[in-house]
Amino acid sequence: MGWISTVFVHKALNAAVALECVDTDERLALFASVGLDPSAPADPSAMILDGDFFGLLERIAHLGDLGRSVPIYVGASMRCDDYGAFGLAFKSAPNLLGSYARVERYGKVVTSIANFRVERSGTSVFMEVIQGRDRRPGLRMTNELALAAALSLSREVGSDEFSPVAVHLLADRPEDDGVYQEHFRCPIHFNAGRDALEVTTAAASQVNRLSDDGMSKFFETHLDTQLSQINDTSELERRILDQIRETLSEGVPTLAEVAERLGMSTRTLQRRLSADGLAYQDLVLDARKSLSEQLLRRTDYALAEIAFLTGFSDQSTFTRAFKRWRGETPANYRRGA
Repeated sequence: MGWISTVFVHKALNAAVALECVDTDERLALFASVGLDPSAPADPSAMILDGDFFGLLERIAHLGDLGRSVPIYVGASMRCDDYGAFGLAFKSAPNLLGSYARVERYGKVVTSIANFRVERSGTSVFMEVIQGRDRRPGLRMTNELALAAALSLSREVGSDEFSPVAVHLLADRPEDDGVYQEHFRCPIHFNAGRDALEVTTAAASQVNRLSDDGMSKFFETHLDTQLSQINDTSELERRILDQIRETLSEGVPTLAEVAERLGMSTRTLQRRLSADGLAYQDLVLDARKSLSEQLLRRTDYALAEIAFLTGFSDQSTFTRAFKRWRGETPANYRRGA
């Protein structure tokens, strides 16, 4: 399980009312559905479970013609001050590259999901959302919200005329993509292999309007303290998943082998998994799923090679397992991707 700041709940329901997707009574009921008091001020440090937020977006998407557009409206409305110290660190960075680096490093102070990695490729910089294991629509919409917000903040600290090279989205193109076009104002590639904002290196290197080295260092120190106080169960998951993926080609690692790689005893790792409500076999399954999907989408490896790399003894066993996970064969998945 992960978490997300309640600021996004307030923003999403305010947008839903403005777009006439919900009325006032429905707004109150939706606040109650995630355990929040609508009269309480939005607090960037107050969190709800990610699944509750996903469910909220999914319900809104079915309540009105523009419900599916709410995440883009929310992202377009976000400003640095909405994020507290995190937003101020973004604003005071020397340039957009510095701002993006702070998102990559400190994103978990506002959510454990939709965190970014910064990747340079040729003359472009990609702000890419790190994909979670959940594939439900609410997570996809949250990723779109995160990209829309990243662009809003980029324009706030840089220039209102700032425009990315392109936006890449995993989602299918909606019947009406006018809201996307209006906000992003650049080519939008739907059904892409990633959720990412692509900007030129030159634009990302321009000095931020409110750059302040002293303030930037102050807020970095503050955020370092906040990060140290977060009980980040997803970090343990990530480390275990990384270890499993790295060794699958040699066979599925045992819990003891992973524990040794992480520098802890088997008993300690088992106790931490239990405390976080995690099962090791579920993580093995998740690692196999995510790695196989990535290899099918992004490589030309033969299916027999992918079976080997994901720890299966042969292609037929891999195909049967993949069909259980996805409801389709690996070959069909690759063609669709």
